[in-house]
Amino acid sequence: MSEQKTISAFFERDHDRLDELFKTFQQLKRSDFAKAKEAFKEFKVGLQRHIVWEEDLLFPLWEEKTGMSEDGPTFAMRAEHRRIGQQLEAIHGKVAEQNPDSDQEEQALLDTLGSHNRKEERALYPAIDQVTTAEERETVFQNMKNIPEERYKLCCGQH
Repeated sequence: MSEQKTISAFFERDHDRLDELFKTFQQLKRSDFAKAKEAFKEFKVGLQRHIVWEEDLLFPLWEEKTGMSEDGPTFAMRAEHRRIGQQLEAIHGKVAEQNPDSDQEEQALLDTLGSHNRKEERALYPAIDQVTTAEERETVFQNMKNIPEERYKLCCGQH
């Protein structure tokens, strides 16, 4: 299985990219709020896009291939996505007010994301790679490009 064309490799790289954007936001929010806001905006839109990719493409593929939906890992992942979305919005509210005092909200998000991403990277993504063909994975990557931006591009006065 080519490393480049696996779900694991692609989605783990996206997790890492998002982590770096969030770290940038955290490092700059008290010294250069304009740059911090840009990093947060890119993080928020990127995370929302990542979730849409999973829920619209990956999870249905997993459920189709395994028959696991109501009692499977994707059911739990969707619930965690809702919590992540709420935590993301709590930080977004502070950013919109130009309030850098979002440490508590950030820690809550990081705690949820850390656990969530580990489950995806250690279990779900490798399992999806195992039950899919290279052609099915390529279809996922192609379909990711066709999701309209309005599905995930809501941030920071850009509604």
